[in-house]
Amino acid sequence: MLATNNPGKVRELRRLLSDLAFELVTPAELEISLDVPETGSTYAENAAIKARAFARAANCLALADDSGIEVDALEGGPGVMSARYGTPALDDVGRTQHLLDELDGVPPERRTARYRAIVAIGSPSGEVELFEGVQEGMIASGPRGQGGFGYDPVFLVDGKRTQAEIPEVEKDAISHRGRAVRAAAGYLRGLAG
Repeated sequence: MLATNNPGKVRELRRLLSDLAFELVTPAELEISLDVPETGSTYAENAAIKARAFARAANCLALADDSGIEVDALEGGPGVMSARYGTPALDDVGRTQHLLDELDGVPPERRTARYRAIVAIGSPSGEVELFEGVQEGMIASGPRGQGGFGYDPVFLVDGKRTQAEIPEVEKDAISHRGRAVRAAAGYLRGLAG
């Protein structure tokens, strides 16, 4: 089970895991409705909490992730608070603008950042395996591009293009989530034998 109903993550995870010999289903497809509070202080804790909860609810393996953007000029923030950055009323666009506002006046060379993702594979018994992916980049001065989701429109991948401006295939090859999911896929292939 893909332990998310976030449409952007579901699309990305289905692409990244398309060659596995597992049926990929979402909680919604199984008519499972869980609100799992992300009470951990790290990505790993949050991913594990979600993976365990969904694995138990569905009685199958569950793949969950927690990820965020870490901006050096903000002392690593927003970090684990990336999805809740600013006020609760903000959506992806609002959170991205809040990030840009926080960086107002910060010169380009000090806008170094990284995306970090932890993928957790949980079993119904409560066991969890963790996999990490990191992608280095910079924060642009403004949003560009129509692809991706979250902070992708301001995350410069090569100093020129944002994550939202590159093709999905290229994003999957270099992204933090792509790296973590590929590591998790290797583990899952081992289970499938």
